[in-house]
This record gives sequence, C-alpha cells and structure tokens, in this order.
Amino acid sequence: MDLKLLTVFDEVYKTRSVSRAGENLGIAQSSISIALARLRRHFGDPLFVRTSEGMLPTPHATSLVEPVRQALELLRGITRQRAVFDPSRAQRTFRICMTDITHLALLPALINRLGDIAPGINVQITHISGQTPKMLESGEADLAVGFMPQLEAGFYQQKLFDQDFACVVRSQHPRIRSRLSPAMFKRERHVVVTGAGTGQSLVEEELERLGIERNVALQLPNYLGIGALVANTDLVVTVPQRLAETLVRIADVKALAPPFALPVFAIKQHWHDRYQQDPANRWLRSVISDLFLE
Repeated sequence: MDLKLLTVFDEVYKTRSVSRAGENLGIAQSSISIALARLRRHFGDPLFVRTSEGMLPTPHATSLVEPVRQALELLRGITRQRAVFDPSRAQRTFRICMTDITHLALLPALINRLGDIAPGINVQITHISGQTPKMLESGEADLAVGFMPQLEAGFYQQKLFDQDFACVVRSQHPRIRSRLSPAMFKRERHVVVTGAGTGQSLVEEELERLGIERNVALQLPNYLGIGALVANTDLVVTVPQRLAETLVRIADVKALAPPFALPVFAIKQHWHDRYQQDPANRWLRSVISDLFLE
C-alpha cells in the first residue's frame, strides 16, 4: 500500500468520480481504474459503486476514509520537510469556496494572474455553505474567500478588505435620481438576496434595530442575474460596495449611498490549520492577498 494508492482512494472518495479524480491528480483515468482494482483486491471490498449520483462509497470505504487521511497526512508530513511548489511548472486543481460577491470581484483578476504565472493551474469554484468548514478540514477545498463569521477554532484567516454597502437601482429610475432618501427607501419595492456569506444578515439586523420596514417584493438565493434584473425593473437592491461597483460596470444601473448607516464587515480568506504550512496553499493565499493589496 503506497502513497499513490491512498491518494487515489481519497480523491475518488471526495469527487465521487474516476474521471474527476484523474483530472485533479493529473493521472490518466485508466491509471485511476487500475489503482482502484488494486485497492479492491487489497481490502476485499468494492469500495466504490457506480450509481446515478456518481461513484458512491461502500460502508467499508466510509470506515476507511479517516484512517486513510491520517496516513496520508503522516506521509505528506515526511515529504513536506523538503516540499517545494513551483507554480510555473505545477499541474493541479485548486478548489476555492466563494460567495457570488467574491466570484464577481475576485475571479476575473485571479484567473488572469494564474494564466500569466501558473498556466498549469486550474481552479474549481464552489459556493460557501454550511459544509464549507468540513470541506476545508478534509481538503476538499483549499480556501474559502468571503464573509464567514461562523468559522471556529482550527481555522486561519486573513483580512483582504473591509466592505460596506450600497443601494443599486436602474439608471433611469423614474423616482430615484442622484440621492436615495429614507422616505424613498421605505416606499420603493426591494429585492433581497439571502445567500450565505453575503453580509445580508447584517443589513437585516441593523434595519430591525432601527425599526425600518421595507417593501420586499422579491427574495433570491444568490446574485445570479441581479444586474439585469435591477436594470429592467424599478426594484432596489442593497449589496456590498464592491458588487455594486461591478454591477455599474456591467449593467445599466447606478449605485447610491444607503439613507441609513449600515455596518462594515470584513472579507477574508480562510484555511484550515492542516494546510497552514503547505507550500501550494501558501502560494495560493499570497496570490489572492496580492490581488487585493493592488
């Protein structure tokens, strides 16, 4: 039983896919299949069964995953003593959890930067959710970027920037010109985005504290298509400032200061203690922090 076989087991368990495991590890799909065959013979169990939902683990495979990951961590700890990461030659996939806001504000610049300095690096994005802490701990995700106050002990964090809020309406709104008054805010119809990591809970808590009620006409789970929606309706949406700036660039909308003081919150990148000294993870964190410092 060698490091390669254990790595294949862990990657298939995480991805539920032979082809995706091969892509992430930079190994041919046929080699993944051969490794799985050796693992099945060794453990006397199918380990993974093909279903409509992907390669699902058997009960025996589920019981093995934690010991396998502990063994991998020990083996990697030995090699990490002399580990180096050369981004110009590396061939691998980084998995990053993001909110829609960081997706819009960070991802284009990140992809352009990686194309310049690390052409062999690929990025896989997933949404921040209640599963994000477990994904960071297990290694299913390398980083999480956004607003995640729920993360507890065992995680590192680095502040990238402070974020306040803006109100966005269509450029030719019939009643709102260059200023949004308290009366307008209360009278107009609003769209509210309720997804995790958006900071929207801070807005709701502050409005409730101030005793301000809005006319909420629409609730959405994410910011997908929010620019086109606002540009073609009379709705008002309150969003983080950087997202507002992006919407102004890509849609026929304008951003206005909220008529009430709203909280400022920090956008951070988060990673698990297990990967604090990992050269590849450290490099990725430095690339992202440099983009925001610019």
